[in-house]
Amino acid sequence: MSRLRLVLWPTVAAAVVFAILVALGNWQMDRLAWKEAMMARVKTRITLPAENLPPEPVWPAIDADAKDYAAARVTGRFLNDKEVHVFHTLVNPKGRLSGQGYFVVTPLLRDDGSVIVVNRGFVPLDRKTPASRPGSQIEGETTVEGLLRRPEGSNLFTPANDRANNVWFTRDAREIARAAGLDPARTFPLTLDAGAAQTPPGGLPQAGETLVTFTNNHWQYALTWYGLAATLAGVWLAFVIGRLRRPPAGS
Repeated sequence: MSRLRLVLWPTVAAAVVFAILVALGNWQMDRLAWKEAMMARVKTRITLPAENLPPEPVWPAIDADAKDYAAARVTGRFLNDKEVHVFHTLVNPKGRLSGQGYFVVTPLLRDDGSVIVVNRGFVPLDRKTPASRPGSQIEGETTVEGLLRRPEGSNLFTPANDRANNVWFTRDAREIARAAGLDPARTFPLTLDAGAAQTPPGGLPQAGETLVTFTNNHWQYALTWYGLAATLAGVWLAFVIGRLRRPPAGS
């Protein structure tokens, strides 16, 4: 009985940690299933024909995840004086330009007074201002087709938006509308990434640069947690065998 006491509490502790490690592995497997389903949905969405935006009265109830990467079409007039620039490093370009630069993001005003914020495409660092890229701004009514994108979040490493110099680091349609003096309540909650066909004749902004790739390391993470659980089980087994084989004290 004394030998069993020697391994009781270490066994309880090992069992608790083992259960936690397995639960973390199971959680990563659930995340893997979610990520793969999401990737499959996006792969389908981007191939569907573009649809008109939902009517404005339903905008407050829109699920951003359900509309993310959906192909959409909108007609209106660009508010070029309210253009903003979102810093971006274009690593895998679909067009000829890459490297550090900006996404040119401009509110589009519709006839009914509602607004959708459009990511018109990429420009290099030295083409930030409209004066440095003549012909890049579109005047008059135009129709834009592209992919909807949900608002971008920030983290501890994301710089604050520099509104004084018109340099942004995240895209949030209603935040951009608010900064431009527009009504956020009448602004569509997702931005629209213009498709490649929307690139002006001069080549800037370079449209069609929506990133449609996803990091998916959940399988590796799950294996890590399960591997740690298996290692713990092996260490516990070796510990128990060693303790039970040890001669009693004083023998």
